[in-house]
Amino acid sequence: MSILVVGSVALDSVETPFGKRERVLGGSATYFSTSASFFTDVNLVAVVGEDFPEEHTKFLSSRNIDLNGLSRVPGETFHWKGRYGYDLNEAQTLETHLNVFETFRPVIPAAYADAEYLILANIDPELQMEVLNQVKNPKVVACDTMNFWISSKPEALKEVIRKVDFLIINEGEARQLSGESNLIRAARSIIAMGVKNLIVKRGEYGVLMFNGHSLFAAPAYPLEEVFDPTGAGDTFAGGFMGYLANTGNLTDEGVRQAVIFGSVMASFNVEAFSLDRLKSLTYPEIEARYRTFKQMTHFEGVNEL
Repeated sequence: MSILVVGSVALDSVETPFGKRERVLGGSATYFSTSASFFTDVNLVAVVGEDFPEEHTKFLSSRNIDLNGLSRVPGETFHWKGRYGYDLNEAQTLETHLNVFETFRPVIPAAYADAEYLILANIDPELQMEVLNQVKNPKVVACDTMNFWISSKPEALKEVIRKVDFLIINEGEARQLSGESNLIRAARSIIAMGVKNLIVKRGEYGVLMFNGHSLFAAPAYPLEEVFDPTGAGDTFAGGFMGYLANTGNLTDEGVRQAVIFGSVMASFNVEAFSLDRLKSLTYPEIEARYRTFKQMTHFEGVNEL
C-alpha cells in the first residue's frame, strides 16, 4: 500500500564536529520518503526551485518515489543551514531561507486522493488541514510539527491533532504543547486533545509511545559513531509508517514493531551526512539490525515467588 507524504524538500548546509557539507539533499519529506521507500511505494507532494539539482530528482525516482506531486517553480529551493556541537541532540539554526517553500500551497494530484496512508510532515497546520480536506478517506494519518507552529498557531494545530492517528514529536515539543514538564503528564494531556497515539522522539534516549491505555518504550540503537543527526526524526517516521503500510497490521503488536523499524531506520540515517547512508543501505541490513534490536531488549519473565 502506497503512502502520501506532504512536506519540504530542501538543500541543507550542515556542520557537525565530524565534518561539514554544503547544500546537500535534505527536507522533512525527503528523509521520510526515502526511509518509507524501503517498505512500500511513496507519493510525494512538495515544491523545489530552479536550482534543485537533477541528480537529486533522479535519486528520489530511483527509490520508487512518485514525483508527479513535486512542483518545480521559479526561484530557489528551501535552504536550511545548521550546526551541531558534541551534544548532537539539538541543532543550532544559523540560516533559514524558505524561498519557494514560503508560498507553497499543496495541491494533491487526483491520483493521490485515495491514499490510505498519509503523513503530514512539518508544515503550517493550516496547510496540513488543507491536505486532509483533499484526501478522501485515509486509513492512517500521521502528523509532525515543531515549536514554531505550537507557539504561533496552537488552535489550528489542535484542530489537526484531533484528526490524526499518530502525532510524532520530540520531548521539548511535547512539553510545550501540553504545558507539562513531566513527560507522562504531558502525554496524557496531549492524548486528551483527541489524538489516538502519541510518539515522542527522544534522540539518543529512544522513543516513547502512548495511546491512552498502554506505554511502549524503545531505546535508541547504540552506535559508536554518529556523523549527522539531521533528518533522523523524519527517517524514523518514514520507517514507522512504511512498515505499517506494508503490513496493514494496526494491532498494538504491529504498531510496536513499526516503532522498532522506525528506530532502525533512524539509526542508519545518522551514520553519514545527508541521505548518504540511506543511499547505500540494503534491506538485509535493516532486517539484521531489527533482529539485533530484539535481542538487545529481550528479557525473560520470572517465576512467581
